[in-house]
Amino acid sequence: MTGIEMKKSLRAYAEVLRLVRLLPQDTRPYYAKYARENFVNYREVDASDSTAISDLFLRTYTHALWVLNKYSVDEAAAKKLKEICCN
Repeated sequence: MTGIEMKKSLRAYAEVLRLVRLLPQDTRPYYAKYARENFVNYREVDASDSTAISDLFLRTYTHALWVLNKYSVDEAAAKKLKEICCN
């Protein structure tokens, strides 16, 4: 991953962790661990494959929305994540 993608990934990860804090307290450890595992698993993505990187950012955003909806958290809370992942 290039430096730009790495910074974008770190910003997305930080934003996902911020969103985890909006979930019910008993679910936070699970989703924080889940997010970390996913970011770690995909750190070796081929930097030259821009489609794969874009797909991962889109997947990050859509999974976050799914979890927020599952716990009835307003999707507007993910506005910043959308800006990071979808722009």
